[in-house]
Amino acid sequence: MINKQLLKKRFNNHAKTYDAYADVQKSMANQLIDQLPTNFFNQKIAILEVGCGTGYLTQLLCKKFPKAAITAIDLSSGMIELAKKKIRENRVSFICGDIEEISIERGYDLIISNATFQWFNSLHTTIKKLYKQLKPTGSLLFSTFGNRTFQELHSCYSHAKQKLGLFNNSSPGQLFFSLEELSQICEQALLSLGEHPFKLLKMENLEIQYFPTVQAFFTSIKKIGASNSNEESYCQRPSFFRQLINLYENNHRDENGVKVTYHCLMFNITKTNQ
Repeated sequence: MINKQLLKKRFNNHAKTYDAYADVQKSMANQLIDQLPTNFFNQKIAILEVGCGTGYLTQLLCKKFPKAAITAIDLSSGMIELAKKKIRENRVSFICGDIEEISIERGYDLIISNATFQWFNSLHTTIKKLYKQLKPTGSLLFSTFGNRTFQELHSCYSHAKQKLGLFNNSSPGQLFFSLEELSQICEQALLSLGEHPFKLLKMENLEIQYFPTVQAFFTSIKKIGASNSNEESYCQRPSFFRQLINLYENNHRDENGVKVTYHCLMFNITKTNQ
Protein backbone atom coordinates (compact mmCIF):
# COMPACT_ATOMS: atom_id res chain seq x y z
CA MET A 1 0.00 0.00 0.00
CA ILE A 2 1.12 3.55 -0.76
CA ASN A 3 1.26 5.88 2.23
CA LYS A 4 -0.41 8.90 0.62
CA GLN A 5 0.59 11.33 3.37
CA LEU A 6 4.24 10.36 2.98
CA LEU A 7 3.92 10.54 -0.80
CA LYS A 8 2.41 14.03 -0.60
CA LYS A 9 5.17 15.19 1.77
CA ARG A 10 7.92 13.93 -0.55
CA PHE A 11 6.42 15.54 -3.64
CA ASN A 12 5.95 18.82 -1.77
CA ASN A 13 9.54 18.76 -0.54
CA HIS A 14 11.01 18.04 -3.97
CA ALA A 15 8.66 19.96 -6.26
CA LYS A 16 11.38 22.51 -7.08
CA THR A 17 13.89 19.87 -8.22
CA TYR A 18 11.39 17.65 -10.07
CA ASP A 19 11.77 19.16 -13.54
CA ALA A 20 15.56 18.88 -13.50
CA TYR A 21 15.44 15.11 -12.96
CA ALA A 22 12.18 13.94 -14.60
CA ASP A 23 13.56 13.17 -18.07
CA VAL A 24 11.75 9.85 -18.45
CA GLN A 25 8.46 11.31 -17.25
CA LYS A 26 8.78 14.10 -19.83
CA SER A 27 9.48 11.57 -22.57
CA MET A 28 6.37 9.63 -21.54
CA ALA A 29 4.28 12.83 -21.64
CA ASN A 30 5.41 13.51 -25.20
CA GLN A 31 4.52 9.96 -26.20
CA LEU A 32 1.05 10.42 -24.71
CA ILE A 33 0.52 13.57 -26.77
CA ASP A 34 1.49 11.60 -29.89
CA GLN A 35 -1.36 9.16 -29.18
CA LEU A 36 -4.06 11.86 -29.18
CA PRO A 37 -6.58 12.01 -32.05
CA THR A 38 -5.89 15.12 -34.13
CA ASN A 39 -9.60 15.79 -34.78
CA PHE A 40 -9.93 16.97 -31.15
CA PHE A 41 -7.23 19.62 -31.35
CA ASN A 42 -9.32 22.65 -32.40
CA GLN A 43 -12.54 21.74 -30.60
CA LYS A 44 -13.98 23.17 -27.39
CA ILE A 45 -13.59 20.01 -25.38
CA ALA A 46 -13.30 19.35 -21.65
CA ILE A 47 -10.06 17.73 -20.44
CA LEU A 48 -9.22 16.28 -17.03
CA GLU A 49 -5.53 15.77 -16.26
CA VAL A 50 -4.83 13.45 -13.32
CA GLY A 51 -1.50 14.00 -11.58
CA CYS A 52 -0.44 17.21 -13.31
CA GLY A 53 2.73 17.60 -11.24
CA THR A 54 4.64 20.76 -12.17
CA GLY A 55 2.59 21.19 -15.35
CA TYR A 56 4.79 19.76 -18.11
CA LEU A 57 1.96 17.77 -19.75
CA THR A 58 -0.50 20.58 -18.94
CA GLN A 59 1.58 22.93 -21.07
CA LEU A 60 1.58 20.46 -23.96
CA LEU A 61 -2.20 20.11 -23.67
CA CYS A 62 -2.64 23.89 -23.76
CA LYS A 63 -0.67 24.06 -27.03
CA LYS A 64 -2.46 21.13 -28.67
CA PHE A 65 -5.94 22.14 -27.50
CA PRO A 66 -6.15 25.96 -27.70
CA LYS A 67 -9.93 25.94 -27.20
CA ALA A 68 -10.17 23.27 -24.48
CA ALA A 69 -11.16 23.78 -20.85
CA ILE A 70 -8.59 21.90 -18.75
CA THR A 71 -8.94 20.74 -15.15
CA ALA A 72 -5.61 19.64 -13.64
CA ILE A 73 -5.51 17.67 -10.38
CA ASP A 74 -2.54 16.76 -8.21
CA LEU A 75 -1.99 15.43 -4.70
CA SER A 76 0.83 17.88 -4.02
CA SER A 77 0.19 21.56 -3.32
CA GLY A 78 3.88 22.24 -3.97
CA MET A 79 3.64 20.78 -7.46
CA ILE A 80 0.47 22.75 -8.25
CA GLU A 81 2.08 25.97 -7.05
CA LEU A 82 4.83 25.54 -9.65
CA ALA A 83 2.36 24.53 -12.37
CA LYS A 84 0.33 27.69 -11.77
CA LYS A 85 3.43 29.81 -12.29
CA LYS A 86 4.00 28.18 -15.70
CA ILE A 87 0.40 28.28 -16.87
CA ARG A 88 -1.55 31.49 -16.52
CA GLU A 89 -4.64 30.78 -18.61
CA ASN A 90 -8.18 31.23 -17.33
CA ARG A 91 -9.29 28.07 -19.13
CA VAL A 92 -7.00 25.97 -16.94
CA SER A 93 -8.16 25.28 -13.38
CA PHE A 94 -6.16 23.44 -10.73
CA ILE A 95 -7.42 21.21 -7.92
CA CYS A 96 -5.23 19.94 -5.08
CA GLY A 97 -6.51 16.54 -4.01
CA ASP A 98 -6.29 12.76 -4.26
CA ILE A 99 -8.20 11.53 -7.31
CA GLU A 100 -8.96 8.32 -5.41
CA GLU A 101 -10.80 10.33 -2.74
CA ILE A 102 -12.41 13.36 -4.39
CA SER A 103 -15.66 13.26 -6.37
CA ILE A 104 -15.80 14.18 -10.06
CA GLU A 105 -19.01 15.96 -10.97
CA ARG A 106 -18.80 16.70 -14.68
CA GLY A 107 -18.11 14.71 -17.82
CA TYR A 108 -14.95 14.94 -19.92
CA ASP A 109 -14.06 14.33 -23.55
CA LEU A 110 -10.52 13.38 -22.56
CA ILE A 111 -9.07 12.16 -19.27
CA ILE A 112 -5.29 11.96 -19.39
CA SER A 113 -2.62 11.04 -16.87
CA ASN A 114 1.15 10.74 -17.11
CA ALA A 115 3.27 8.62 -14.73
CA THR A 116 0.66 8.69 -11.97
CA PHE A 117 -1.34 5.44 -11.97
CA GLN A 118 1.47 3.65 -10.10
CA TRP A 119 0.57 5.72 -7.02
CA PHE A 120 -3.02 4.44 -6.79
CA ASN A 121 -3.98 1.98 -4.05
CA SER A 122 -7.28 0.95 -5.70
CA LEU A 123 -6.46 0.86 -9.39
CA HIS A 124 -9.52 -1.18 -10.39
CA THR A 125 -11.88 1.22 -8.61
CA THR A 126 -10.15 4.35 -9.91
CA ILE A 127 -10.23 3.20 -13.53
CA LYS A 128 -13.98 2.62 -13.18
CA LYS A 129 -14.42 6.02 -11.56
CA LEU A 130 -12.57 7.83 -14.36
CA TYR A 131 -14.18 5.88 -17.19
CA LYS A 132 -17.65 6.68 -15.89
CA GLN A 133 -16.88 10.40 -16.25
CA LEU A 134 -16.09 10.12 -19.97
CA LYS A 135 -18.56 11.58 -22.41
CA PRO A 136 -19.79 9.34 -25.27
CA THR A 137 -16.79 8.54 -27.52
CA GLY A 138 -14.49 10.06 -24.87
CA SER A 139 -11.01 8.64 -24.14
CA LEU A 140 -9.03 7.71 -21.04
CA LEU A 141 -5.35 7.91 -21.90
CA PHE A 142 -2.62 7.16 -19.37
CA SER A 143 0.98 6.13 -18.94
CA THR A 144 2.56 4.38 -15.98
CA PHE A 145 5.54 2.20 -15.11
CA GLY A 146 5.72 -1.53 -15.78
CA ASN A 147 7.24 -4.49 -13.95
CA ARG A 148 10.67 -4.22 -15.60
CA THR A 149 11.21 -0.74 -14.14
CA PHE A 150 14.41 -0.67 -12.06
CA GLN A 151 14.99 -4.36 -12.85
CA GLU A 152 18.71 -3.93 -12.14
CA LEU A 153 18.00 -2.53 -8.68
CA HIS A 154 15.49 -5.25 -7.81
CA SER A 155 17.91 -7.96 -8.94
CA CYS A 156 20.75 -6.55 -6.83
CA TYR A 157 18.44 -6.07 -3.85
CA SER A 158 17.49 -9.77 -3.96
CA HIS A 159 21.11 -10.87 -4.34
CA ALA A 160 22.22 -8.64 -1.47
CA LYS A 161 19.58 -10.18 0.79
CA GLN A 162 20.80 -13.66 -0.15
CA LYS A 163 24.45 -12.79 0.52
CA LEU A 164 23.60 -11.42 3.96
CA GLY A 165 21.14 -14.20 4.80
CA LEU A 166 18.10 -11.92 4.94
CA PHE A 167 14.94 -13.78 4.02
CA ASN A 168 12.18 -11.21 4.59
CA ASN A 169 9.81 -10.09 1.84
CA SER A 170 11.04 -6.51 1.68
CA SER A 171 11.76 -4.74 -1.62
CA PRO A 172 13.39 -1.40 -2.54
CA GLY A 173 10.03 0.01 -3.66
CA GLN A 174 6.65 -0.89 -5.02
CA LEU A 175 6.24 -3.67 -7.58
CA PHE A 176 4.63 -2.68 -10.86
CA PHE A 177 2.27 -4.56 -13.18
CA SER A 178 3.21 -6.10 -16.51
CA LEU A 179 1.44 -4.84 -19.64
CA GLU A 180 -0.86 -7.86 -19.66
CA GLU A 181 -1.64 -7.67 -15.94
CA LEU A 182 -2.62 -4.03 -16.22
CA SER A 183 -4.61 -4.76 -19.37
CA GLN A 184 -6.61 -7.39 -17.46
CA ILE A 185 -7.28 -4.94 -14.61
CA CYS A 186 -8.59 -2.38 -17.11
CA GLU A 187 -10.79 -4.88 -18.93
CA GLN A 188 -12.21 -6.32 -15.71
CA ALA A 189 -12.94 -2.84 -14.37
CA LEU A 190 -14.79 -1.77 -17.51
CA LEU A 191 -16.69 -5.02 -17.94
CA SER A 192 -17.85 -4.81 -14.33
CA LEU A 193 -19.52 -1.51 -15.26
CA GLY A 194 -21.42 -3.23 -18.03
CA GLU A 195 -19.75 -0.81 -20.42
CA HIS A 196 -19.64 -2.20 -23.91
CA PRO A 197 -18.28 -1.65 -26.43
CA PHE A 198 -14.96 0.05 -25.77
CA LYS A 199 -11.63 0.02 -27.57
CA LEU A 200 -8.45 -0.61 -25.59
CA LEU A 201 -5.08 0.09 -27.16
CA LYS A 202 -1.85 -0.61 -25.28
CA MET A 203 1.86 -0.31 -25.88
CA GLU A 204 5.11 -0.61 -23.98
CA ASN A 205 8.71 0.42 -24.40
CA LEU A 206 11.93 0.52 -22.40
CA GLU A 207 13.71 3.78 -21.62
CA ILE A 208 17.34 3.36 -20.57
CA GLN A 209 19.18 5.96 -18.52
CA TYR A 210 22.80 6.01 -17.42
CA PHE A 211 24.23 7.59 -14.28
CA PRO A 212 27.85 8.17 -13.23
CA THR A 213 27.28 6.26 -9.98
CA VAL A 214 24.59 4.24 -8.22
CA GLN A 215 24.33 7.04 -5.67
CA ALA A 216 23.58 9.51 -8.48
CA PHE A 217 20.71 7.24 -9.56
CA PHE A 218 19.34 7.14 -6.00
CA THR A 219 19.64 10.93 -5.81
CA SER A 220 17.63 11.34 -9.02
CA ILE A 221 14.79 9.29 -7.53
CA LYS A 222 14.84 11.36 -4.37
CA LYS A 223 14.88 14.66 -6.28
CA ILE A 224 11.56 13.92 -8.00
CA GLY A 225 9.94 12.81 -4.75
CA ALA A 226 9.58 9.19 -5.86
CA SER A 227 11.45 7.50 -3.02
CA ASN A 228 9.89 4.43 -1.42
CA SER A 229 6.47 5.50 -0.08
CA ASN A 230 5.22 2.00 0.72
CA GLU A 231 3.82 1.39 4.17
CA GLU A 232 5.73 -1.91 4.22
CA SER A 233 9.25 -1.82 5.61
CA TYR A 234 12.46 -2.28 3.64
CA CYS A 235 15.99 -3.11 4.72
CA GLN A 236 17.99 -0.05 5.83
CA ARG A 237 21.16 -1.64 7.28
CA PRO A 238 24.33 0.21 6.20
CA SER A 239 26.03 -3.12 5.51
CA PHE A 240 23.15 -4.11 3.27
CA PHE A 241 23.34 -0.93 1.21
CA ARG A 242 27.11 -1.30 0.80
CA GLN A 243 26.51 -4.79 -0.57
CA LEU A 244 23.68 -3.55 -2.81
CA ILE A 245 25.74 -0.71 -4.28
CA ASN A 246 28.74 -2.99 -4.81
CA LEU A 247 26.61 -5.54 -6.70
CA TYR A 248 25.01 -2.82 -8.82
CA GLU A 249 28.35 -1.23 -9.74
CA ASN A 250 29.89 -4.59 -10.66
CA ASN A 251 26.94 -6.06 -12.58
CA HIS A 252 25.27 -3.12 -14.31
CA ARG A 253 27.96 -0.70 -15.35
CA ASP A 254 29.29 -0.34 -18.89
CA GLU A 255 31.14 2.34 -20.84
CA ASN A 256 28.10 4.64 -20.58
CA GLY A 257 27.80 4.43 -16.80
CA VAL A 258 25.44 2.69 -14.41
CA LYS A 259 22.40 1.36 -16.29
CA VAL A 260 18.81 1.99 -15.16
CA THR A 261 15.77 0.57 -16.98
CA TYR A 262 12.38 2.26 -17.05
CA HIS A 263 9.51 0.14 -18.39
CA CYS A 264 6.88 2.51 -19.79
CA LEU A 265 3.29 1.35 -20.32
CA MET A 266 0.64 3.32 -22.21
CA PHE A 267 -3.08 2.72 -22.45
CA ASN A 268 -5.77 4.37 -24.56
CA ILE A 269 -9.33 3.38 -23.65
CA THR A 270 -12.07 4.89 -25.83
CA LYS A 271 -15.84 4.64 -25.63
CA THR A 272 -17.27 3.61 -28.97
CA ASN A 273 -20.72 3.54 -30.54
CA GLN A 274 -20.05 0.38 -32.51
